Formats: sequence, structure tokens, C-alpha cells
Amino acid sequence: MAESAENLVKTETRGNVRIITLDNPPVNAMSIGVPGGAVAALEDANADDAIGAIVLAGGGRGIFGGADIRIQGQPWPEGEPNLRDLIAMLTKNAKPVVALLRSHALGGGLELALGCHYRVSTPTCQMGQTEVNLGIPPGAGGTQRLPRVVGLEAAAEMVVSGKPISGKKGLEYGLVDRLVGEDFLADAVAFAAEISQKDGHPANDEKRIELPSPDFFETLRKSWSRKSRGARAPQACIDCLQAAVELPIDEGLKREREIFQDCVTSDEAKAMRAIFFAERQAARLKGDDAKVEPRPVETISVLGSGTMGTGITIAFLDGGFPVTLLDTNEEALARAKDRIAKTYDGSIAKGRISEAQKDARLGALTTVTSLAEAAEADMIVEAVFEEMEVKKSIFTELGKLTSPGTILASNTSYLNIDEIASVTGGREADVLGMHFFSPANIMKLLEVVRADKTDPAVLQAALAIGKKLSKISVVAGVCHGFIANRTLEGYMREAQFLLEEGATPSQVDGALTKFGMAMGPLAVADLAGLDISWAKRKAAAATRDPNIRYSAISDRLCENGWFGQKTGRGYYVYDPETRRPSPNPDVDEIIAAEAKASNIERREISDEEIIERCFYTVVNEGARVLAEGIAQRASDIDVAWVNGYGYPRHRGGPMHWADTLGAAKVLSRIEEFHAQHDFWEPAPLLRQLADENKTFASLS
Repeated sequence: MAESAENLVKTETRGNVRIITLDNPPVNAMSIGVPGGAVAALEDANADDAIGAIVLAGGGRGIFGGADIRIQGQPWPEGEPNLRDLIAMLTKNAKPVVALLRSHALGGGLELALGCHYRVSTPTCQMGQTEVNLGIPPGAGGTQRLPRVVGLEAAAEMVVSGKPISGKKGLEYGLVDRLVGEDFLADAVAFAAEISQKDGHPANDEKRIELPSPDFFETLRKSWSRKSRGARAPQACIDCLQAAVELPIDEGLKREREIFQDCVTSDEAKAMRAIFFAERQAARLKGDDAKVEPRPVETISVLGSGTMGTGITIAFLDGGFPVTLLDTNEEALARAKDRIAKTYDGSIAKGRISEAQKDARLGALTTVTSLAEAAEADMIVEAVFEEMEVKKSIFTELGKLTSPGTILASNTSYLNIDEIASVTGGREADVLGMHFFSPANIMKLLEVVRADKTDPAVLQAALAIGKKLSKISVVAGVCHGFIANRTLEGYMREAQFLLEEGATPSQVDGALTKFGMAMGPLAVADLAGLDISWAKRKAAAATRDPNIRYSAISDRLCENGWFGQKTGRGYYVYDPETRRPSPNPDVDEIIAAEAKASNIERREISDEEIIERCFYTVVNEGARVLAEGIAQRASDIDVAWVNGYGYPRHRGGPMHWADTLGAAKVLSRIEEFHAQHDFWEPAPLLRQLADENKTFASLS
């Protein structure tokens, strides 16, 4: 086997087929040197009369990588071949080239495959134009070549959504020419040898693209205008696709590149690159703890069969774990099993899993009514009521019933993990928090809470499990609400205060959804159930400082029996059939009465003030969370908000957003709010960053 381009590209010959393997771990990205090495290998194969066809493959795990995201938006060395040069050579290559797709061919990886004349794939290979998730359209021909291969409708779905498809689906679309088996390389070589006997090969660049309907692009733009929550990249992708229809391939490629270049240096693309790397970094521990191996976990017990316990159980079953679900009430267990089965029926109906997969997951579920029966698992996740005494009672028993080394996790969203661990009879090292977000089987965020005495191997085990569950894990320290709920508190509080000061629920929610939030805070409160937070407020009423501002609007709604969507009325009135909200006319009277009772003179509130009040408090509290070591990095706070609360990905998270504005600007407004309102004492860290003209990102 010959090697070239500093071992980044390797070649091998089998019969009349030359295999060119891209070998740039871990994802075979098109870093500097890889395209040049592949060009040289192609030239060598073309010069060899004994070679009739070429197979292009990814080394290692078989990933077909695209552009190196780390250098995206930066200049490429002059004279060094790039991905587009390699693709241009592939499309015009006299000898047929077959792309072997094994694991993933995403973004530039799929563009590389589209430059080849043929594509063979494993049935499970994931392939797609995912660039929109980084705030850019494809920039190496994906929007021009994909519709010529699979048609405009399928291409638009793949490019604008960024969602990958399987190799099996790729065969249906015509993106894949043949599926390969376990001996994938031999199958690819056999296919290449077969097509080497043919005269000519496909000229995809010369194909015309059929427009499905005259208003195709108009309809597509309207649809994505609603879905994209203000992100620019989906519309840029549509611009590129329209160029593919209206322009010859060479002009279309030029137009695609112009649009790409305009997007790649934008604030949106920078933000999406930031959150991309932040999500991959969040679950990594710092210092010596990063080297610790996780404790092995093969079996799970979940305590509590309510909404959270059931969702957590589904998440573990989906992750391939056998689960023992405990509840002392057999009827509750029966209801939980029924909910789990119905959840899987829904997944089958949507084509997400098969009947056999449902049966396998349900077969891995055991239900018990005795704590002793649940105590044999490697990890026990408690998911009962959010009451300290209840949890301490359970952990006292777990300390007695479980073997040393069994991991004891609490799904608490606010409570002190150190206090919970203290009752386990010297087992504090085995205890940590695993805060799942509801619904636990769907929401991506998992807060892994490190108590003072948590063994690093236990922490690493929870993070490894989070990965198996396809969660995005963030490590948090112990405080009331940890990272996510602690920083959320001010956001919800300011939404209430803004109502008293003159805004309407629709205006508050509207300003924040225009900013890009998936839902406004008042609509979220209605969805979650206003009675849940009401119960917490009543429990804490005795310790509340009467001299600090408090809004009772939500309390008044609950006193009327209006708990949100579950009762059909809260901040909004909900249609009983569609659940579509409309303004609740009675809320305006309640707001006005509460403002009067608090001697608040109502005024006109701007959307800009709503955004500043709701998000600057997140940034300010985030600065405290960071300074106290509750979060490892500012970007971890961003990860929590993007994946836990629907913060717009194209803004990168609240801390990244604050960096784009500048600490001095944010601090200036916070100081103005501090002069007028309670709860706005500027965080010392924020003041320090403003004084030193630094960013939160610079701290990492």
C-alpha cells in the first residue's frame, strides 16, 4: 500500500480498481493537505493504464468528512487544492469513480460523494447536507448537484432541514446506486470493476431539474419562514436551490459560492459554530478528572412511575439498558406500562422504530413494588416528588439496601444534592444529580450535578450514559436550581414584572418568539401547568422577604382554577380541540388590579425592553454561576439554554449573544435597571469583563 500527503491519503490496487482512502482521523475532514493528497492519488490512477475504475473511501470508521469546521471562514493557503478543486476533478474524471459510504457522509462529505459518478452505501449510513445547522448553505456544489440526482423536492427537504437520511432511503431516492454488505470494501470494488466495463458514466451536472409546481419556491420560503425562527441560513439554502433551477451548473456553482461566502462570516454562522463546539465540549471534565474511567453501568432502576419516571424509563430503554421500574402502587405501575407502550406505538406510526424494536424495549422492562427488588441495579435513578424529606427518606434506605459502588442518582431540578447524599450512611461518593428535562425521553438536555463528594468515576459514568441516551450533558455544581433553572428564574420573573408595568402576555411572548425563542415564557408556563410553580411559591411564602418585589398575577390565575392548557385557560384561552391559544380577556383586569395594588404606574413597553429585561437577567445570573464554579464554562450555560429552553441556536446562547453585544453595553443597561428595579445588582464578573474589555468566551 502506497502512502501520500503525509499519510492523509492512502492507495491500494485490487485487480483493475484503485482504492483511494482518505485517512484523516477522527472524521476524515477536508483539512489542509487532504484534498491535495486525493488529487495526486487521482492523477496517479488516471495515468495507470491498468486501472479501469476508482473507489473513493473514508478510512477509520468510514466517515466521509467535509470541510474542517475549525477553519471555516478562514483563508485557504494559496495554491493548495481545496474540497471544491477535488470535486471538480472528480466530476470530470475520465475513469469512473465510486464513492463508498459506510458510516456518515454529511455536509461536505456528501458533496464529495456527489462529485463521484456512483455511490454505494451501507443501509445504515447517514448522509445529508447538514450545513444549515452551522448557519450556512452548502458551499461545494451540494445545492446544485443534489437536486440533479434526487429531484428538487427531496433535495429541498434534505438541504433546508439539514436532516440526514439513511443509505436505504438514499437508494430509494436514487442518491445511492447499490447497497453493500458487511464486506463493504470488497462489494464496492466488485461494483467498480463491473462499471469499468461500461462505456461512459453518468454526467449528473448536465441533468435538468424539474420544478414540481410554479409556486414551489414561494411555498417553500413561507414554510421555512415560520420554522426557522428568524435564522437566515434556511432562506440562503433556498436561494441556492433556486439558482440550481434557473442557472446552468457552472453559474449555479458560482452563485452558491457567493451566498455561502456571504453567510460563513456572518454573526449567525459564528454563533452556530460556537454552539456546535460548545455541545461537544460540555460533557468533558476539566483537569485530572478528565482522565478518570467511568464506572461500568449495565442495569438501571428508576424509582417512581409518574410523568418523569416514565419518561426517564423510556429514555433508558431507548438507550439499550434493561430497566427495573419501581412504584409501590401497582395501579400506577400498570398506567406507566400502558403509557410506555403507547409511546412506542406512536413511534411506530411515525416510522421511527419497528414493531420488533418496540417488543425488545418492552421486554427489557421489569416492574416491581419493593425497593429491595430495585436495589440490585448498577445505577438507581430516583424520580419521585420534588420534596427534600421524601427524597432523603428514599436515599436513607438506598444507602442500606444497595452495595457500595452502586450509583445513586436523584432527578431533582432544584434540591441540594449534598443534603440528599448526607443520609446515605457514608455513601456520598456514589451520589450525584441527573436532572432530566420533561418530557425526559424527548428533551436533549441532561444536567449532571456534581456534589461535593461525588467520585469522578461516578460523574464520568453519568456522562457516558448521557451519551448513550443521545442526550447533551452539562456538568453543574450544587446550588438552588443548578445552571438551567437558576438562570431561568429571572427570565420568568421579569416576564411577570413587565406585565404589571404595561405589557400584555401576547406582547411579551411575541417579542421573545420574534427574537427566536421556541415559545414565550407565559405560553411555556401555561403548557407546564401554572399550579406546579404555584405550589412551590406557597411552600416558600413564609421565607419570602416582604420588602422585595413580588408579582402575584400567576397566583390570581391559579386561585380562579386557571392552570393553563390542562384547564383550557391560563394566560391564554385554549381551543378544546386544537389547543390553539387566544388572549384571555380576564387576564388584563387581573394585571391592572395587581399593578394598582403595588402602586405601579403602567406605561408603554417596547419589544427591545422585553428582550433586554428577560435576557440580561440570564446573562447577569450566568456570570454569577460561572464565577461560583457552578458551570465549568460560559458556553455550558449556552448549551443548557439552547437545549433546555429553546433559545435560538442561531444566536449561540445567551452568554455568546452577550459577547456579541459587548460586556460594557450589557452592564450599562443592567446598571440602569438596577437603579429602577429589584434583583438587578450587577454581577462582579460582568463588571470585570466590561472593565477589561473581555468576553465570557475568553475565560475558557
